[in-house]
Amino acid sequence: MRRPRRPLFLARAPYRRRRLRDAARLLPVFGVFLLLLPLLWTPDSRMSLSSGDVIYFFSVWLVLIGLAAAFAPGLRGGDGADEEED
Repeated sequence: MRRPRRPLFLARAPYRRRRLRDAARLLPVFGVFLLLLPLLWTPDSRMSLSSGDVIYFFSVWLVLIGLAAAFAPGLRGGDGADEEED
């Protein structure tokens, strides 16, 4: 007996929740890239941090915290009953 085919389009709520989870999984990778980016623009002879570098690191850190806080409410909801396991 053949199982019925799943619909081509998914419901909006589970689809958005999955994309939000994907974005939350990529957030640390994006953060590491942004934090290591100053190594590309500093000359090899200068290995000390300037005040601009420190401001950059703290601003990236604050932006990452803000993005994680923005993602958190969307990740909290749903028990997974309406969506299949990946």
